[in-house]
Amino acid sequence: MGKSSLKRCDWCEEKTANDSQSNVFWELPDGSRAIQITGVPSVSCSHCGMEYQEEAVINEIEDQLMLIDTKSIDKVITYTKLMDHPRLLKKNYFRF
Repeated sequence: MGKSSLKRCDWCEEKTANDSQSNVFWELPDGSRAIQITGVPSVSCSHCGMEYQEEAVINEIEDQLMLIDTKSIDKVITYTKLMDHPRLLKKNYFRF
């Protein structure tokens, strides 16, 4: 197993970013409340200090929140449990 390679940071463009996990707050699609999602795949840059989620992760979370019964989830949920939550539809038909 090799050492993880550094990535280019989307913010400062230096090659000083690593994969990490973070806790985020997300507003539900209906605007009724916000939830905390723990253990979200993220990128952390040691140069500029930014910690962010890549576009693919953002889209996965947003799609999942559109496709599940959000009333059945607590105020805090892990990323894994959120992504494993049963969907009402197979996919987000609004994403082309």
